Amino acid sequence: MGERSENGLIVQLRDHVAYATIDRPERMNAISRGLQADLVDAFDGFCTDSEVWAVLLTATGDRAFSAGADLKDMGAGDARGRGPAQPMFGSRRNFFEVIAECAKPTVAALFGWTLGGGCELALACDVRIAADDLRIGMPEAKRGLGANFGSVVLPRLIPAGIAYELLYTGEPIDAQAARHWGLVNRVVPRADLAAEAETFVRTVVSNAPLTTQRYKAMNSKGRDLPLAAALRLNVGPNPYTSEDRKEGVAAFLEKRRPNWQAR
Repeated sequence: MGERSENGLIVQLRDHVAYATIDRPERMNAISRGLQADLVDAFDGFCTDSEVWAVLLTATGDRAFSAGADLKDMGAGDARGRGPAQPMFGSRRNFFEVIAECAKPTVAALFGWTLGGGCELALACDVRIAADDLRIGMPEAKRGLGANFGSVVLPRLIPAGIAYELLYTGEPIDAQAARHWGLVNRVVPRADLAAEAETFVRTVVSNAPLTTQRYKAMNSKGRDLPLAAALRLNVGPNPYTSEDRKEGVAAFLEKRRPNWQAR
């Protein structure tokens, strides 16, 4: 199953896929400060581990991918009497930012309640696969919180008016509405979610890893640039001069599966 941290994060590496599984079902997989730190450490490691070609973010239980911030853990501040953490400040990196900036393709498998910080976790990933029981939303306006990451990212992923509606009302939407607005990539029966996510991530790692990493770097760094500037970016691994490029062409000509080396 992999190694589980005391804060409820299970990390496992299998055949070039890193599995990060939130395991706090008794708290509806709510995100504590300790879990935030573990997510930062894990995703930092995925970025630099050459054996990791893609990441699948999942959760245990059957009620919630994550109900958001663990308010019981976070409400009183820290042991030194400081108030609740503010986004993008302090000595620790923001864990949503770390996941969003991970150099490897990231996939989230979502189900049940996916709210607040849980929704922001999903938004930080590249691809979102949802079970048909998904209820996703940003209820921070109902709690006096800020949803700093979500308020920036959500209007970049879906039409601004729909993003404002979700943020202003704090009401969740179901899986089909999320699919309609492009908030999730696909919706599958709950019983099929694990298999569908596994099939998808295995499809990703069957392709040239330097190419998929290059795609992510080019998209994330060039998205808001003028076309002429974006086309002249040279970020991420360079597949054009790689050994994998030679292998990919040879495998095609020889009618066999390529043996990628990520170099």
